[in-house]
Amino acid sequence: MRLKIRHTTRYRFDDPVYFGLQQLRKTPKSGPTQEVLSWNMTIAGGKRELSFEDQHRNVVELVSFDRDVTEMALSCEGEVRVSDTNGVVGAHIGPTPLWLFRRTTPRTKAGAGCKALIREVGGETELDRLHALSQAVHAAVGYEVGASHPDWGAEEALSHGRGGCQDHAHVFIACAREMGFPARYVSGYLMMDDRVDQDATHAWAEAHVGGLGWVGFDVSNGISPDPRYVRVATGLDYAEAAPVTGTRFGGTGEVLSVEIEVAQQ
Repeated sequence: MRLKIRHTTRYRFDDPVYFGLQQLRKTPKSGPTQEVLSWNMTIAGGKRELSFEDQHRNVVELVSFDRDVTEMALSCEGEVRVSDTNGVVGAHIGPTPLWLFRRTTPRTKAGAGCKALIREVGGETELDRLHALSQAVHAAVGYEVGASHPDWGAEEALSHGRGGCQDHAHVFIACAREMGFPARYVSGYLMMDDRVDQDATHAWAEAHVGGLGWVGFDVSNGISPDPRYVRVATGLDYAEAAPVTGTRFGGTGEVLSVEIEVAQQ
């Protein structure tokens, strides 16, 4: 499937920004499941300082604010061809060792809630157990947009019983690591069946399975990724795969808007 994507992040401020830097992880990466045919980024109110590949092979753009701006717009557009692999991404590659993906982070630390959930998970094979885990997380954390706090970890999402795709991914990752699986967070784009326009990127998880390599699990939708999914960035949790992170001086009264279009080409 060939998908066309447009993604604009726009900032408006009441007061000028004196200095600021943003790290962008918006560029899909070519691999076994997808091929980036074209990708272009434009910046209004700032400039690209440099581009590099991080430890997870994510494409990172470092962007600075123009001095005294009250508005910045970061726009990306491109096309990606995606293959249907039943959620299997394949062998682990890159400089980051596989064992690192068993390490917990503040957002993916398994406590009493995760450990209780794991006790409900059965299955004869590793893949069976991970699919069962995905179903268990889906049942335990109801999908509700805007219900969670950005700093919530897996245990907070479980205790409140609701959250978004980011929370589902963190709970799955925390449990999978507690079960002995390397697991990672994935941010990307998802073509929706009922609309083109969206106001946020999507998130899901991947676990490493013997004989298969990395396999994706979208807890929010109860499936493994198919050709509607475009992988952009991966990391130990959201912090390492977020589309935009950064810092600035000045720029009070921020208003953020996100516009995303994903459609079959």
